[in-house]
Formats: sequence, structure tokens, C-alpha cells
Amino acid sequence: MSSSATDNPYTREIAGFVSGLTYDSIPDEVRQRIKLLMLDALGCGIYAANLEWSTILQRTLSTIDTTRECTVWGTSHRLSAPHAALVNGTQVQGFELDDVHKVGVLHTGCLVLPPLFAITEIRAGTSGREFIAAAVAGYEIGPRVSICMGPEHIAQGWHSGATVGVYASAAAAARVLQLDADKTVHALGIAGTQSCGLMAAQFGSMVKRMHAGRAAQSGLYAAQLAGGGFTGIVNVFESEYGGFCTTFSRSRDRFNLAELTAGFGSVWQSMNVALKFYSCVGSTHSTLDAISELRAQHAFAADDIASVVVHGSEATVNHVGWKYVPQGFTAAQLNLSYCVATLLIDGEVFVDQFTEAKLTDPARMALAAKVSVVHDPAITARGPKFRQMVHVEIMVKDGTLLKRTREVSRAKETFAAESEVVKKFETLASHVLPAAHVRELRDTVLGLEKIDDAARLARLLIA
Repeated sequence: MSSSATDNPYTREIAGFVSGLTYDSIPDEVRQRIKLLMLDALGCGIYAANLEWSTILQRTLSTIDTTRECTVWGTSHRLSAPHAALVNGTQVQGFELDDVHKVGVLHTGCLVLPPLFAITEIRAGTSGREFIAAAVAGYEIGPRVSICMGPEHIAQGWHSGATVGVYASAAAAARVLQLDADKTVHALGIAGTQSCGLMAAQFGSMVKRMHAGRAAQSGLYAAQLAGGGFTGIVNVFESEYGGFCTTFSRSRDRFNLAELTAGFGSVWQSMNVALKFYSCVGSTHSTLDAISELRAQHAFAADDIASVVVHGSEATVNHVGWKYVPQGFTAAQLNLSYCVATLLIDGEVFVDQFTEAKLTDPARMALAAKVSVVHDPAITARGPKFRQMVHVEIMVKDGTLLKRTREVSRAKETFAAESEVVKKFETLASHVLPAAHVRELRDTVLGLEKIDDAARLARLLIA
């Protein structure tokens, strides 16, 4: 085989960045942001501990897994490291509450934190500073791969949280295991060949929740195997035949390898991760914000609505613009019509808006039927940074036509204040853990750089 067949400049540069990343080399604003992102992800994971899909995983895996090394967040259960990563990643993604990158279509905390927690529990001595550095590695690499692939990746039916997600998980796990650049190359190559996840899961299944958990588990496997000397695809991104980019994209002009390493050391993608304050998929948020803003300016009730038309990108139409049919919580949380109807009826779209009764509420379904999502080629042509841009038109029954355009959601315009992040964490975690317990966990995460053994965090996640 010629040397050109295994050229890997991008894979190797990623591996060098990950293996060489230190706490001190990370800007202070990034370190502070990572702690808030971690706090948010933990709140999401703890909240989901008692949801049906989470308990099915916990119960089923406990019957086939006799190892009891690692904590299942928000419970008294313990599983092996790979199974704990699977369950905890699923829980963070368990109710559409977790973070999302502004440009890369990717949730990050659900991918990065589960393998890190598992490793700290089975390998003592990881300091808080090392934990932060490893988390930053994952939060940096995952979004870069997603940006490289572009919106076409999801448009053709792949779920990026599962496909791209393995790289975020592998990068974090490789860094916390202190793998050198060569072994990190192999970790990336082992992770990439485990990539899979189908977007059809959004139409009504529990398995969509599990995509992030499987990616977290795959990244953990990848780093552990590479650390033991197992080899992977050394040019997993660059290979023209069977490489990640060429295989998961319809054509070679749909991905951009340069995005994989763009701005290393100067551009920190961790700072472009936004938080959710609606309990539904991020592709709905700009529309919900636009409607809230219209409602603040014009007094109208749900009963006043004649129609709602949302003009959006091809990605928005494919991802959330399908006709709402009650098929469980996943379908409702990933459907724009349901979420718009819920906002108009309830005034908010958070955890209490997703109940069995509301999913089939006749009034809610009738209002959802008045919502249309149509493709605007001009928005699609503006590229991935405008993927969630929408023009919203609301026709009121008295003949008034209200219009509002939003390029991104409010959460993507400005990162939430620390007080807002803490409030969300406390609200979610308090559904499962006692108040004093929640406060101790909050303070430990926000002061993580001060602790000698990050395994202390895992102990605080036990219910």
C-alpha cells in the first residue's frame, strides 16, 4: 500500500491537540464555561434517571452485567464502565434538555461526561484540573467534526449525536487516560468505525435517547482499547474509500476537512455550545422565541390563531417540520407543530408540558394542525450557520398578519448567565436528589479545579 493511502494530517493534528492539551493552556473563560456546561449536563442526566427509557436500560443491563464499578447518575445502581457510560449518556439526552452547538448539529455533554466519569471511578487519581482538560478536549473535537460534515449529514438521515458523537467521547476518554498522540490516532480510528445512528428514530421511539449513550460507550471502548495497544483506522477522516467523511456524506463537496482543525489554540468551540431552556429539540427554538416575541408585542391567545407558517431551511423541515402524530414523547419533542401549539396553549415548553395526556390533547392537536413548516431555499443557501433561521407568519382570525424573523434562538445569541444555568440545574436535579445534595454537587462542579480526585463527583451523583 502506498503511503498516500494512509496519509492522515487532520487525524494526526486532532490527536496532537488532544494529547497535548493541558489545563494551563486552556483560556480561563473556556475553563469557566466548561464547568457551567458540565453542571447543565449533570442536571439533565439526573432528571432523566427515573424516566421510563432510563429505567428500562438500568433494569435490563443490571441483569446481564455483574460488574458494579460505576455510578448510574441519580440512582443507587452501579454497572460496568461501558454500561454506565451507555446509561448515563442516554439519561443526559433523555428529555431533550441538554446543550447543543451553535453551528455543529451536536449535543456534547451527553457524549463527553459519561466516559470521563466512568474512567475516574475505575482509575483513581484524576484531579479536577485533569478532568476539566479532558472535558475540553471532547467539547472541542465533537463540534469540529460536525461542522466538517455540514447540515447535509443530518439531511440525508444520519443522527450526528451517534455518528459524530463517538469522536467527542473518544477524545475526552483518550485525554483523561493520558494517551499519547499515536494512541489517540488509533482511539479516533476505533471510535469512527463504530459510528451509526438513524434519524428515523425521531418519529417515535426510545432508541433516539440511546444514540448518545452508545456513542459515549463507543468512545470509551475506543480509548481503552487504543491504550491497550489495539489499532484503529489511522486515517479515519481522510481515507477516500471507507473513511468517515466520504462514507457519511453523499458527495465530497459536502464536507470540509479543514474545519476539523480550524483555529486550534485560538478558536474554542466550547464557547459556541448553547444551553436549552425549552425541553425540545434545538431546531424548534428559534421559532418558539419568534412567537414569544410576537406575543409580547401583540395580545393574542391560542384560540385566536387561524394559521402559523414557519419558513425554514431544508434541515429544519426535515428535522422538525413533519406532520404531528402522537407517537410518544420523542415524537412530540422533535416536532415543531406540537411545540408551537404547546407554547401557545401553556405559555412555555418545559418538562411539565410533556405528559401522556397532553400528547393526545384534542385542542393541542387541532392547533398543531394549523402549523405549517415550509422550505425556504434562500435560507438553506445561506449555509449551516443559518440552519435554524426562520421567518414566522401568524395569521390571526381577525385578519391580522404578524411576522417575525429569527436567525438563531435567544440561547444561541447570548450564553445564559451563571445564575440561569444554576437555576436550571437545581430545578432538574431536585426532582431526584435532596436539596442539600444538589447544593453540594453544584458547589463541587463549580470548584472542580480545586479537588484532587474527580471521583468525588461520581459519589455525589448517587441517589
